[in-house]
Amino acid sequence: MTILIVGGSGFLGAELARQAVAAGDATAATFATRPGRSPGVSWHALDLRDCARIEAVMAKVEPRVVVNAASGGPDWMVTAEGPVRLAMVAAKHGSRLVHVSSDAVFSGARVRYDESCLPDPLTPYGAAKAAAETGVRLVNPGAVVARTSLIIGDQRSVHVRAVHELAAGVRTGVLFTDDIRCPVHVTDLAAALLELGYSDRSGVHHLAGTDPVSRHGLGTLIARRDGLDASRLPTGLRADSALPGALDVRLDSRATQDLLRSRLRGARQFLAPQT
Repeated sequence: MTILIVGGSGFLGAELARQAVAAGDATAATFATRPGRSPGVSWHALDLRDCARIEAVMAKVEPRVVVNAASGGPDWMVTAEGPVRLAMVAAKHGSRLVHVSSDAVFSGARVRYDESCLPDPLTPYGAAKAAAETGVRLVNPGAVVARTSLIIGDQRSVHVRAVHELAAGVRTGVLFTDDIRCPVHVTDLAAALLELGYSDRSGVHHLAGTDPVSRHGLGTLIARRDGLDASRLPTGLRADSALPGALDVRLDSRATQDLLRSRLRGARQFLAPQT
């Protein structure tokens, strides 16, 4: 099977590529600025704002499965419109599409969100991700939209890197005690995304960890795992800051987990210190 990882040079994309190669799949990946270092991968430059380039890459690779793990932040043309362009071309070529979305599509008003909940974003990034979900499902009804949460692993994860820098005193800022999410390990998430890609499933699926933790609670778990002094991690309240966005968003992934062989562990499990 041939698989194309869009955004393959990123943190999640690199793990997707690693697992696809390990599974024996012919693996291609795209990059926006520079190719990644994953061995066994053919690399292709791609700008999701360029429909002609999307068509050219798809025609050359001829993938059976496409996983869109690209991140354009609040850039509307990349984050909102780009996935729709990709979904249209994937449908034209008969390729299965798994589009990675985010818990940022929710406001936190109801705290717990399952796959039936409709987006109600508070931020430009959340609005762009919600628009992409709608567009992808409209032009490619067979696609999977997979919402996830904070992605954790080694120091390539922005969250892990921030904890290390805060503990070392080389970064300013705080970790909020009232900002709660359901973090997922990058290896678990990549395995689940590939499993969905290999299946005949469609529609919205949630792929988050089982443990709701605050940003500070997550930082403490990371510090303990990595042998850092957790007491050096500064605390604060997001409610007292000027930062927009939801406070408490807990993705309920039980319905999707029941469909999968891949396990989505909670942060307290995958960040437990090694003995």
